Amino acid sequence: MRKLFLFIVCFILFGVGIKAQRFPQAVLPGDYPDPSILRDGKDYYMTHSPFYYAPGFLIWHSTDLMRWEPVCQALPEYEGSAMAPDLLKYQNRYYIYYPTSTGENYVIYADNIRGPWSKPVKLDVKGIDPGHVVGEDGKRYLFTNNGWITPLSDDGLKVTGKSRKVYDGWEYPANWVTEGKDMYLESPKLLYKDGYYYMMSAEGGTAGPATSHMCVVARSKSVFGPWENSPYNPIVHTYSASENWWSKGHGTLVDDVNGNWWVVYHAYANGYHTLGRSTLIEPIEWTSDGWCRTQQEAVWLSENRQPEWKMELSDDFSKPELGIQWTFWKEYAPKALTFTEGEMQVKAKGRTPADGRLLLVTAMDKCYETEVEVRLGNGNIGGLLLYYNEEAYAGVSSDGKNFTVYRGEEKPLTVANKIGKNFRVKLLNQGNRLKMSVSADGKSWEVLAQNVDVARLNHNVYKEFYALRPALFAAGKGKTGFRNFCYRNAIPEEKDMGAYLMVFHRDETHGLYMAVSRDGYTFTAVNEGEPVLAGDTIAQQRGIRDPHIFRGPDGAFYLAMTDLHVFGLRDGYRKTEWERGPEYGWGNNRGLVLMKSWDLIHWNRANIRFDKLSAGLSEVGCVWAPEVTYDDKKGKLMIYYTMRFKSEANKLYYVYVNDDFNKIESTPQILFEYPMDGVSAIDGDITKIGDKYHLFYVAHDGVGGIKQAVSDRMNGGYVYDARWYDFEPKACEAPNVWKRIGEDKWVLMYDIFSIHPHNFGFAETSDFVHFKNLGHFNEGVMKTTNYTSPKHGAVIHLTKEEADNLEEYWKIHQRKYDRETFLRQQGQHTEK
Repeated sequence: MRKLFLFIVCFILFGVGIKAQRFPQAVLPGDYPDPSILRDGKDYYMTHSPFYYAPGFLIWHSTDLMRWEPVCQALPEYEGSAMAPDLLKYQNRYYIYYPTSTGENYVIYADNIRGPWSKPVKLDVKGIDPGHVVGEDGKRYLFTNNGWITPLSDDGLKVTGKSRKVYDGWEYPANWVTEGKDMYLESPKLLYKDGYYYMMSAEGGTAGPATSHMCVVARSKSVFGPWENSPYNPIVHTYSASENWWSKGHGTLVDDVNGNWWVVYHAYANGYHTLGRSTLIEPIEWTSDGWCRTQQEAVWLSENRQPEWKMELSDDFSKPELGIQWTFWKEYAPKALTFTEGEMQVKAKGRTPADGRLLLVTAMDKCYETEVEVRLGNGNIGGLLLYYNEEAYAGVSSDGKNFTVYRGEEKPLTVANKIGKNFRVKLLNQGNRLKMSVSADGKSWEVLAQNVDVARLNHNVYKEFYALRPALFAAGKGKTGFRNFCYRNAIPEEKDMGAYLMVFHRDETHGLYMAVSRDGYTFTAVNEGEPVLAGDTIAQQRGIRDPHIFRGPDGAFYLAMTDLHVFGLRDGYRKTEWERGPEYGWGNNRGLVLMKSWDLIHWNRANIRFDKLSAGLSEVGCVWAPEVTYDDKKGKLMIYYTMRFKSEANKLYYVYVNDDFNKIESTPQILFEYPMDGVSAIDGDITKIGDKYHLFYVAHDGVGGIKQAVSDRMNGGYVYDARWYDFEPKACEAPNVWKRIGEDKWVLMYDIFSIHPHNFGFAETSDFVHFKNLGHFNEGVMKTTNYTSPKHGAVIHLTKEEADNLEEYWKIHQRKYDRETFLRQQGQHTEK
């Protein structure tokens, strides 16, 4: 019986471990910096720095630390820029202590956290980032930056004595890259536990380089010290620019109702300083010697809970007051607003975005679209912007005669307004690349500007710790009317899809081809069957092969290709058959071509040489058939590919890559190798179904063909399956699995290179066990209309609009590939 009990306990623990959550997680993405969190019984409340956004101190409520909804804005008006609050409850009253840019500290209080809140009470305390604590003497104190403590009255509303310095901070290594020479000892947040006062502080500066910020902990038996620094410092820190979150710091420790501990802090998403600092959460464990440290996985969580935030940013203006999602900029002017029959009328002021009236919401997505209908009055200017501060903004406004197109750091454009005083503006922000459009009816849109770079509109360039926020803009005379403001995450889901895109190469050109299908059965190549990208213009070997395309979690398109020309000698690109000698094997190469786009037309490119990543890769024999995916447990884009050293057997490897898709961030690790010595495994393709990962690959075990291995994690652990999954009597390669839109059917596509002319084969499955043979292109249900003999393809879903735009572009910009012209331009010749 005891053995059975132990078995059950182990089984339960094992099951919980499988479901462990990966941290940190963003509980509030977007600009929610300097979080201060309070547990009040079974409830949790949190607020953040409002700076010049008013009303300020939006208070969020949760019952599980993962799902949050706003309950009130505690501070309508204030002096200067309010920041770095400390939210607490003392003797049944709630307090928020905060500093402002005027150099003063204030406190507001309420008997109900939902309000009403008091007017600000000024405290005779200098410094910033106040942190409240009740000392061992039962009296109240306020810590501020640089280790100072100040006594407070029993009601917490005035100072009762002199401040004194009691803590010097934790001295981090001198070679660490932080924001400046100052330690920036800030954000003291205190708690009492097991006979000790624990103080978590921020150091290193809150922005600047990726590795600037951190959270450190010290403890003492008395609030006056001496304070002992934790041997685990820093508790939270960004150690490398390759991490997902930059400048992690400004943390608060909090326990939950189950006795588990957490740290809540802020950080910038890597590459997205424009979004401001998000609020993150990580689990904490307490060591046997009484210190805290973070856990990357919370193994005690019994379910994978994902963060949720319940605040609708869209607004139809049907209510008679401003919604809780909105703030003014450097003012609080509710009397400037009137609401009538679904329209918000805003009394205008100023002439430009630098002095006009602004109403803003907080963007929470890396890829989003925002839209509004604008109705101008006489002498009025109105529009929709993305606004950082008076020097940094982008968007569209109009005076009724012309549209002014603000393009961030570029000079504004003036475009004639042919619509009139009632128009719609739409801003599509795709990874800091902005597309701006206007419309009369919301159906037919005129693009005023696109691909506008707004990435530099952030604190590291313009200072002041704000975010690039969607903003309604009203200037000039009279009132500007706004209707139907919409904000949405612009990353399409399967329900939004209406087409398929196939990428492939052909031996004749070693270039990239694209074909579109509306039904998933018949594909037509764009550019009249000519390459859309010529391999000799983008690859070091003057040719690409094995293209794979992937839509990332940010909505961008990621394209990876083998940098290899197998007929380089024949076609005059080199004087040898291969790049190196025969000891490196057939088709030897050393690199990949990586490209990223938001629209399938404009691409950024990087050429990656694997032999230069490290000395251990100098003898790499091939780097082939890359595919891109997203490891949701790691939170990283992952490239997996075929690689060998010299002419040994091929294996499947993986690396992680940055979001800009131009830098490998990890050393290659084995993803899968064939269990039989000397047998190659190549051309991997991973599909996630439920909680399982299905790896289809090519086994060179006799006649090469397609096999499948399955794992419960993306980056390894695949179990060998001896079954062949293709239907070909001859050798095939390059498996790619894609889903039929709106159906529980997946297509296994592969390249039958051993037949002439070569062709693609297809099989269909609903369970990844039973497969139906669909035959070959043009020999069954799958068709091509204007091309033959494709090589090594991949298929993804597109929206109807994306497919329409791609096809229309290549109708207008059709071009024919001419290798002879290219060679002449390069001063080369074709060897006959």
